[in-house]
Amino acid sequence: MKVPIAFAETLTGKHEAPRPTCLHRKEKKWHLSGPQEFSMFTYPLILSRAAFARERRSLIFVWLIGLFTVIPAGNAQEYAQEYVFFDPSGSTYTQPNSINRAGEITGYYLDGHTSQGFLRDRDGTMLVVNPPGSTYTTPQGINRLGEIVGTYTDASNAFHGFLRARDGSFVIIDPPGSLSTSVAAINNAGVLTGSYSDGVISRGFLRSRDGTFTTFDVAGAVLTFPAGINNLGAVTGSYAESSGLYHGFLRTSDGAITTFDPPGSFNTNPVGIDRAGDITGYYDNGSGRLHGFLRLSDGTITTFDGPGATLTVPTAISPRGEITGVYDDARSVNHGFVRSGTSESALRPFDPPRSTDTFPESINAFGIVTGVYNGAHGFVGRPHHREDGYHPDEEEPQQPQ
Repeated sequence: MKVPIAFAETLTGKHEAPRPTCLHRKEKKWHLSGPQEFSMFTYPLILSRAAFARERRSLIFVWLIGLFTVIPAGNAQEYAQEYVFFDPSGSTYTQPNSINRAGEITGYYLDGHTSQGFLRDRDGTMLVVNPPGSTYTTPQGINRLGEIVGTYTDASNAFHGFLRARDGSFVIIDPPGSLSTSVAAINNAGVLTGSYSDGVISRGFLRSRDGTFTTFDVAGAVLTFPAGINNLGAVTGSYAESSGLYHGFLRTSDGAITTFDPPGSFNTNPVGIDRAGDITGYYDNGSGRLHGFLRLSDGTITTFDGPGATLTVPTAISPRGEITGVYDDARSVNHGFVRSGTSESALRPFDPPRSTDTFPESINAFGIVTGVYNGAHGFVGRPHHREDGYHPDEEEPQQPQ
């Protein structure tokens, strides 16, 4: 539904001083939330609280029950998948954010009043994921062990990170000196990364499994926002310089930081890094259009767009380097894509059956994609041809309601 970005442009096409903002869709159009809705403290969140408050009014407290169906789709030119649709019971909006190797999915849903976290098992079983005292929960990542990380707000509207262990216990994540914390991702070693504000600037941090924090900044940055971490401990994300422009960075496990931008980039926003150290994300070239990029571990950068796209936004990269994301066509319709390789034909579009609005969010090592379709519902897409030999348990098909 919504993709956090670290820069802004007026809807008239005239450039203003860049500022932290949030790119999202409303009535199938792309809009930019202004600074009145978004601040450096809430940047890593996918949904701004003000935008959420306008859209969702009533309170419905429910237990989670999956709703799904399996429908084959696509043709030879598309990324052919079988689809499972789901919504937590009572959900007015379902946002899957991350899928792990086992096919477990975490994300959040809106219940008409607030945001509830969820964990969906491969068999469709769902659990509520809310840290104690949370008034608003947005899980962001899940690793191979089923450990979940994300961000929540407490009764005083302060932002904290959290780690949920597989046994259901929670650890609250706040680096020393933090006034506001957001956790973005976790790797299979249990090392998580995110950002925090000390009241002056936003800094990046790592937390190891033993609870040790390591904080870092890109040299000269006034804001540092980690977005992804691979299993070797390499972190990617974006940072802002004093001019307000945003750039990409790579921090290797030894602490060395390299900055980068695609050619002609006005602002750069990496979203993830694979096990080889390849990074994907999107950038603005100053024309008001967003384009995708892939930065290989040797520093080579390739840019790409969806077919006929007016906007292309990669949202995730799998451990083996498959990229998923969304592109907007000339009719302002959102389509999903999976990109494998570097040729033009490597980008394969897809849409679940009857979807008029497709927004993938995450892809796992077996090419299984999860995201949002028709602006409000969750989906899982399993590739028809699994050359890696992975055969997840089939779910009992039902007709969507």
